[in-house]
Amino acid sequence: MNDPDSGLGADGARDPQDAVRAWHRLADSSVLLDGFHALKHAVRFQARIPVAVTADREAALALADDLASDVRVALDGLLVEVAEATLKALVPRPHPTSVAALALRPSRAANLESLARMPRRTPVVVLDNPRNLGNAGAVIRLAAGFGATGVVTTGSLDPWHPTVVRGGAGLHFATAVERLTVDELPPGPVFALDPEGEDIRGLKLPDDAVLAFGSERSGLSAELRARTDHLVSLPMRPQVSSYNLATSVAMTLFHWSATGNATFPRSAAATPLR
Repeated sequence: MNDPDSGLGADGARDPQDAVRAWHRLADSSVLLDGFHALKHAVRFQARIPVAVTADREAALALADDLASDVRVALDGLLVEVAEATLKALVPRPHPTSVAALALRPSRAANLESLARMPRRTPVVVLDNPRNLGNAGAVIRLAAGFGATGVVTTGSLDPWHPTVVRGGAGLHFATAVERLTVDELPPGPVFALDPEGEDIRGLKLPDDAVLAFGSERSGLSAELRARTDHLVSLPMRPQVSSYNLATSVAMTLFHWSATGNATFPRSAAATPLR
C-alpha cells in the first residue's frame, strides 16, 4: 500500500525521480525489503510501503502473476521502474529479482501489546543472544509460518537488520518481532531447549509457552536459564553435536503444532512459503 507521506501519488506514481527522492528521504528510518518475495509478503501482511522500485516492472509483475496473484494489483500500483544503475545506487547488491522497497517498521508499542496479551493462543519464540543474522531471519520465517505470536531476541543482534529481513522473506510483518532483555520477556511458562532437558517427545507444550533457544555458540545465558521453568531437549543421535538453530525451532514448533491446539487448514500446512 502507498503511504500518504511518501511523496508518491495515491495511484502509485510512475516518476522515477519522485521514487528516488522518496527513497533517499526515508531510507534511514525504514525497513529495507530486498527482493520480490520480501515485498510480496510485506504487502500480504499489510505493511505500509511508501516506495517500491524495480529495474524491470514487466518481469516483476510476471512473477506476481505466477507466484502471488493475490497481490498483483497492489504491486502494479506500487512498483516504479528505474534504471538498473539507479537501483544499484539505492541497493548496492540488488536481489536477483531486481526489486526493492522500503516499509515502515510496525509500532513497537503495538508489538509489545501483542506479545504481552493473555491468554495467548500461540507461543512466543525467544532467541537468546543469537549471533547469525541469517539464522534469525529463518526463524522469523518459521514463526510466521506456524502462526507464532512473535519472535523476541535478546542481546546485540538487531532482528530488523536488512540481512535478517531478507532471511525472513519479509515475514517480519506477519508476527511481532522485537528485541528485549530477559527481564522484559512476555508472560508465560518458559520452555528452554537444552541437551540436559526432558525429552520433548514426552511433553505437551502449552499454547502460551515462551520457547527459548540459546546462542548458536554458547547456548542459554545464565539470565535466561534462571528465568526458565522447564528445560527441554530434542531427540538427537549420539555423537552429533547439535542442530542448526532454525532446525531446532522448526522441530519444536512442529511438536507444539502436533500436540497442542494449533489449527491449520491441511492445504495450507502442506504448502511451502514461496
